[in-house]
Amino acid sequence: MADTTNISIRLDVELKKQAEQLFSELGMNMTTAFNIFLRQAVRQQRIPFDVALEAPNAETIAAMEEAERISRDPSVKGYTDAEQMMKELLTDV
Repeated sequence: MADTTNISIRLDVELKKQAEQLFSELGMNMTTAFNIFLRQAVRQQRIPFDVALEAPNAETIAAMEEAERISRDPSVKGYTDAEQMMKELLTDV
């Protein structure tokens, strides 16, 4: 096992809670997250990368909600045959 050392970092209490929540959702603790960050920083010689949850923006959420509404609207014609759909789309042009 490699030698280890402890470090002390001052953080805003709310920032720490938010970071712990994020890292937990990503399957890691604060120590693992810092080790990943530091290893990548050293390897790349720069601030390394973004570890993020995929969160849709407002425009994407609105599009998903619209698609959901359309899928439930009985007046909207649906297709089970892609060829039939393309035929009808091309004849409407």
